[in-house]
Amino acid sequence: MYCTGSGTPTIVLEAGLGDDAIGWRGVQPVLSKTTRVCAYDRAGLGWSLPLPPPRDADHIAADLHGLLREAKITGPVVLMGFSMGGIYLRDYASRYPENVAGIVFVDSSTPFQNKRTDPVRKARGGIQQPPQWVGTLLQRAVFDTGIPRLLGQCSRTTPGFDAYAERLAAEDGCSVRASAIAAEGDSFDRSGQETVHTGPYGALPILIFSHDPAVALARKFPPAWVASPALRVDLQKLWSQEQEDLKKLSTRSRRIVAKGSNHGIQGDRPDLIEKEVPLFIEQIRGTAPQPATYGATTTE
Repeated sequence: MYCTGSGTPTIVLEAGLGDDAIGWRGVQPVLSKTTRVCAYDRAGLGWSLPLPPPRDADHIAADLHGLLREAKITGPVVLMGFSMGGIYLRDYASRYPENVAGIVFVDSSTPFQNKRTDPVRKARGGIQQPPQWVGTLLQRAVFDTGIPRLLGQCSRTTPGFDAYAERLAAEDGCSVRASAIAAEGDSFDRSGQETVHTGPYGALPILIFSHDPAVALARKFPPAWVASPALRVDLQKLWSQEQEDLKKLSTRSRRIVAKGSNHGIQGDRPDLIEKEVPLFIEQIRGTAPQPATYGATTTE
């Protein structure tokens, strides 16, 4: 776990599938100007050792609860999760609600998204996604032969970050995490079953960020995932509806569509995260006015 800043509530950052604490390196320094912010590596990712399966939402939420206890983070927390991380945080908020002061979903996955998208793919003639073991085998082959390092991916840097953070990020991108990804991927449906009935959370403040549908539709998908423009449109409509449905988790929720952003909003639109999340924290503290209309969806 890597914590920066000071203040309460503490923002706890949960990464997406296959990602770790380094994935938040762009926005964490700015968010930590407002309050304490902690990012961590799940088992088998980043610098955390692996744990045996199943790696489902219940187990991952219990891991996080134990980690926060060991780190003596006992005060209120705001859970902020990207993609698959959003499902894990829903589990955490249901199992350990006593200190949860708010939730931020960053283009969050939803419990039964695979079960809902597979029939759409089939109806539109799309090729179903291959089994998880296929991707695991291919990733292991790529990393074992040293291809990413040969291509310079283990020393590639991105402007805007200090040299140490960029060295960590580059080396982290060349770590073999196939087994951890496979374990979480194989448990996706199980995690969905564990979290589909989570919530509603009453008046718990919830902020939802969703990607721009226009950007997603312009993206070139792998042929194995999408076979036609019509299928891409159907899948995007389904994703957008499930993002809209996240607002039902609380009477104090609002959704922002991040204009110009694809799935990784914290990388595509860090300015939006850095503006809205500190405001969200101040609203929880009672030091900023509450949103005029809860339940609204805006595009920024």
